[in-house]
Amino acid sequence: MSRTLFAANWKMHHGPAAGRALVRAVLARCRPQEGRELLFFPPAPSLPAVVEEAKGRRDVAVGVQNVHWEAKGAFTGEVSAGIAAEAGATWALVGHSERRHKFRETDEQTGKKVVAAFAAGLSPMLCVGELIEERRAGRTEEVVLRQLAAGLGGLDAAATARVVIAYEPVWAIGTGVNATPADAAAVHHTIRAWLQSRTPPASRATVLYGGSVSPANAAALLAEEEIDGFLVGGASLEAESWLSILATPRPSR
Repeated sequence: MSRTLFAANWKMHHGPAAGRALVRAVLARCRPQEGRELLFFPPAPSLPAVVEEAKGRRDVAVGVQNVHWEAKGAFTGEVSAGIAAEAGATWALVGHSERRHKFRETDEQTGKKVVAAFAAGLSPMLCVGELIEERRAGRTEEVVLRQLAAGLGGLDAAATARVVIAYEPVWAIGTGVNATPADAAAVHHTIRAWLQSRTPPASRATVLYGGSVSPANAAALLAEEEIDGFLVGGASLEAESWLSILATPRPSR
């Protein structure tokens, strides 16, 4: 059975004290489970506190929400992948839709960030997804494959196989509207086929879905064979809703 990842992106929520309390509450009731991994992406100042609270749980990892592609320099307000790793991060989120569309992060920059994350020993999670107007124009596949090619273009086949991809249709993030399980699975299939053509034959890419995931739709989404887990925003900010999603069973493959 392929691994199942549940990733919590807290965005600009939960300082160190609140983040520590939430992780403590979740882990007290969520015991390790074979094949399941939990990831937390807190705001950068909360990273050390969350790392400390998660210490000792081999099924739990902590990442940073964004990194700069340079190792150091005069980049006020930015965080390098090396600094994030020194602070305890083992993952880096790259290319989230809010970074792309609110902060004008380009496809080229996501590629540089993926390379920088690897260089610092971090595992990158590359986010891809289309705007509503792109979907209506029938350009979903074009957009997603362009973002994959740019984000992973600096990697060899072995490294490409290690990157986790999160498909997050921009029109479904924070809107309460999510892609249907079949819609999401179709895009995941496209992503997986693209990756398989560029990675070692025995590898299986891990592809997550993100976009208004909730306790109400998690089971139907995870029942799709192409979906390996979730990147969750709002529903990961409270212990009860996050625990409900973490309890979602994944059918045996």
